Amino acid sequence: MISVLIADDQEMVRVGFRMILEKQPDITVVADVADGVAAVTAAREHKPDVALLDIRMPGLDGLEVTKKLSPTTKVVVVTTFDLDEYVHTALENGASGFLTKDAGPALLVEAVRAAAAGNALISPRVTVRMLEHFARPASRPDLGLLTAREQDVVREVARGLSNQEIASELYLSLSTVKTHLASVQAKLNVRNRVGIASWAWRAGLVNS
Repeated sequence: MISVLIADDQEMVRVGFRMILEKQPDITVVADVADGVAAVTAAREHKPDVALLDIRMPGLDGLEVTKKLSPTTKVVVVTTFDLDEYVHTALENGASGFLTKDAGPALLVEAVRAAAAGNALISPRVTVRMLEHFARPASRPDLGLLTAREQDVVREVARGLSNQEIASELYLSLSTVKTHLASVQAKLNVRNRVGIASWAWRAGLVNS
């Protein structure tokens, strides 16, 4: 059972998310709160697997809450704006996913399950635009940090493929893909797949 904390200052959003998630047989909502301070308190009390956090909340904003909860609790940032100026910081602080509030029930559930499994999900309709927005070609990272095969794996992560899909695409075993990703995370000093994808865009790998 995946335990979830919801933090959003809009009651209708909290109620809606709770209704969607509690229809799932493998998900339970342990608390829903209206501000960042309450989110930190509830997380310490309930120790949820996943926290759904709005960025703009009273008390502590979602950025600070993400920093305090990660990596013990996986965080999925949920926001009204698909290119919110704070999203990149939230992801760098350890968030495991990014959704807009109009993403729909299926994607919300998928994001919670992905985060709980240690993966990351970014709303598909904004993934490319968001990563392109934060790419900085003038300060591209050094591709020499990774082996050629690791670069292949990273490129597919940035395109949104799952580990199994990467294995099929590159003719690798699933365990080999996981080994490569663990090595990449250590070399790049990033927390999750979102960090890997962001690095890939900044390095120009996705268009190569």
